[in-house]
Amino acid sequence: MKTRLFHIVLLLILAVSSFSCSTTRVLEDGQYRLTKNDIEVTNDKTFKTKKIQSYIRQRPDPWNPLLCVYNWGKNGEKGLGKIFRKIGQAPVVYSPDMLNSSAVNIEERLKYLGYYDSKVDAGIEVHKKKVRARYVVTLGKQFPIKDLSFLLPERGDIAEDFLGDTSSIMIHRGDFLSEELLEKEAERSAAYLRQLGYYGFSKNYYSFEADTLSFPGEAVLEEAVREYTRNETSNEAMPLLKSQFRNISINYPSNFSIKENVLKNMNTIHPGDIYSESAVTNTYNRLSSIRSFSNVSVSLTKVDSTNVDCEISLYPAKQQGFKLNLEGSSNSTGLLGISPELSFFHRNVFHGGELLNLSFMGNFQFKPNQHVKSTEYGVSAGISLPRFVGLPIRVFKGQIPRTDIKTSYNYQDRPEYTRSIISASYGYSGYAGNFSFQFFPLQLNIVKLYNIQEDFYKKLVTNPFMLNSFQNHFDLGLGTTLYYTTNSDVNPKTSYQYARLTFGLAGNLLSAFKGIMKKDANGAAMIWNTPYSQYVRSELTLGKTWRFGKDEEMGLATRLLVGAGYAYGNSSVLPFEQHFYAGGANSLRGWQSRSVGPGLSKPEATFIIPNQSGDMKLETNIEFRFPMFWKLQGATFVDAGNIWLLQESNSSENSSLGRLKASTFLESIAADWGLGLRLDLNIILVRFDLGMQFHDPAMDEGERWISPSQWLKRDNFGFHFGVGYPF
Repeated sequence: MKTRLFHIVLLLILAVSSFSCSTTRVLEDGQYRLTKNDIEVTNDKTFKTKKIQSYIRQRPDPWNPLLCVYNWGKNGEKGLGKIFRKIGQAPVVYSPDMLNSSAVNIEERLKYLGYYDSKVDAGIEVHKKKVRARYVVTLGKQFPIKDLSFLLPERGDIAEDFLGDTSSIMIHRGDFLSEELLEKEAERSAAYLRQLGYYGFSKNYYSFEADTLSFPGEAVLEEAVREYTRNETSNEAMPLLKSQFRNISINYPSNFSIKENVLKNMNTIHPGDIYSESAVTNTYNRLSSIRSFSNVSVSLTKVDSTNVDCEISLYPAKQQGFKLNLEGSSNSTGLLGISPELSFFHRNVFHGGELLNLSFMGNFQFKPNQHVKSTEYGVSAGISLPRFVGLPIRVFKGQIPRTDIKTSYNYQDRPEYTRSIISASYGYSGYAGNFSFQFFPLQLNIVKLYNIQEDFYKKLVTNPFMLNSFQNHFDLGLGTTLYYTTNSDVNPKTSYQYARLTFGLAGNLLSAFKGIMKKDANGAAMIWNTPYSQYVRSELTLGKTWRFGKDEEMGLATRLLVGAGYAYGNSSVLPFEQHFYAGGANSLRGWQSRSVGPGLSKPEATFIIPNQSGDMKLETNIEFRFPMFWKLQGATFVDAGNIWLLQESNSSENSSLGRLKASTFLESIAADWGLGLRLDLNIILVRFDLGMQFHDPAMDEGERWISPSQWLKRDNFGFHFGVGYPF
C-alpha cells in the first residue's frame, strides 16, 4: 500500500510539473525571455570566450523551478498569485538596447586585450517567446612588441631605482601589445618603488607610447615615468623623492587595557625609517592578528616632500562571550543523536591579546522508551598567545605565528564500555594570505577503558583487530594541518576552492627508549603500565564550489576526501581514536554517524549503538544549492564513499569483507542522495538534510541497489540537523 501511494504521489508531481511549468506565461505581447548568450569567434578557434563573457550586459537565467513558481502567479496582485510572485524568480526579459551596448562593450574589451579594430555583430534567434542572443566576433589585429625603451626623470634617485628592477619587468620583446599588459606592468613597478620609499607613487605616473608605423605589423614601445600623474600637466611636475616616517601614534579607547609592549613589538613602523609599504602592511597584519581588535586602521599623512606621519587606530572587539553549536540526527531505526557544544571565549584574558577558550560538549545517542543510550561529555581549555614562544619577535619580518596550548578531558559511557581520554597539545599556528597552518610538535593522548561489559569483552577476545583497538594506550607524537582557500569567509557568496592536509606521527620518539621499557604479554613497550602507540596518519580534503545564476545565488559544491593510517613498531593496529568513520551530518547523510562500513562488512554486532571504523576513508560529495524565498534555500545532494581496513590483524569473515580489495572496491561504495533545507541568517546558517540510501554495501549481493519504493523505509534513510554547510 505504501509503495503504491509513493508512486501515485510521484506521478502527480510529474504531471503537475509538466502541465504548469511554463517560464514565459507572464510575458506580455512583444516580450521575450532571454535564455542564452552565445559567442562565436570566427578567426581564432583557440580564443577563450570566457575573457569577454562577463562584458555582455544582459545575463540570461538558467532554468530552475523558481521560474515556474513565478509563472504560476500570472495575476500576481493578490492571493496565491502574489505569494507565487514573491517566492518565484522572474524571467529575464530580452532588451534590444542591451544587446547593442553589449556588442560595444565586447569591442572595447578586446581593444584592452590587444585586439585592435575588432568587430562584433550581435543578433538573436527567436523561438516562440524565447530569445537566444548571438555575438559573432571577428578579432582585430595584434602587434608584437619589437623594441622597448625608457624615458625617466633626471632629478633624484628614481631613475637609478627604476633601472635596478628591469630584470623583473613584465613586458618582453615579442609580447603582443595590449593595455592590459601595460597596466599590469605599471602596477607592478609602482609597487616595487613604493617599497623603496616613494610614498604615494602609483601607476598614474606611468605613460606608454607605441609606434606601429615605423615597422608595419610591429610596435616600438616607449615606457615613461613622469613627475606628474595622468590627470596633471607638466606644469605641476614635482621631484619624485623618497619619504621617511616621522611621527607615529597608536590610539585606542582609554577604558581598554592592553600591555604597551605588546603593541610596540607588533609595530614595524618606526620614526626615521625610510617609508616602505611592506612595513605598513606588516604592522596592519600583526595588529589584526591580536584577536582583541575588531578593526585596525593605519592612516598615513604626507607632511612634506620627504616626511610621512602615521596614525594607528585600534578598535576593540567584544572581549568575552558565549557560543552555542548544536547538531542532531535520526534514522529510520529510531536512534536519535544530539550533539550540543557551549563555548566561552575571552580575547584579552591577561591584557596581552591572549585568547582563552573554554568548551563544554556532549554527544547523546538514544532510542526513546528503550534502554539503549550512549553518553559522552567533554571539557577543553585552550589559550592562544599572539607570539611565538621560544623565539624573539625580531626574528619575524612579517606575520608572527601564534602559540597554542590546549588540554581536554573526554568521558564516554557506552553500553559496551566506559572510556576516558586526557589530551594535551602544544604548538603554533599562523597564516599568510589564503594559506594557514597549525603545527603541534607535542600531542599527547592517554586513553583508559574500564567497566567493559562481559559479553563485549568475550567478542573482543575472538577479534584481534577489535581487541587491539580497544585497549589502554599512551599516544605521544606530533601533528600538522595545512589549509589553503581562495575565500576565507564563514559563508562564502562567490565561487571558491580549498584544500586541507592533516598529518600525524606518533611513537617514534618513544621508540628510542623501547629497550629499557617494561613490556606487556604481547611484547609491546609500556609507559605507566600502558602500551604506547606508534603509527602514521594523514587525510587530504579537496573542495570547490561554483556560484552562478543572475546574482550568483545558486551554487554547486563538491568535495573529495581521502585518508589513511598505518600502525607499526609498537602497535599492530591504529588506536581507535585515530580510526576513520563515515556517515552523519557532514558525511554520508543517508546513514547516521559511524554506521557505515568497513567495506562490504555487516554492521558490527559487538556494538549496540553503531561504532564502525576503519584504517582508510574515501568519500566524495556533490550538492546543488538554490534559493527558495525569504531566507530559505534548498539543496539536493549525492554522497558516496566508505571506510576500509588495511592491516591483516583479524581472521574473521567480517574483517575480510571490510578489507580494501580492488576486486570488490566498486561494490563496497556506499551511496545516498537527498534533499536539504537551509535557513541563511547571514551570520549563521541552519541546515536540515534528509538523506536516502540507494546503494548499501552491507546488504547481500544482489540486494545492494535500493529501489525508490524502499528509500523511506526502515534503515534506509537519515535525517540531520546542523549549523553551517556540510562542506
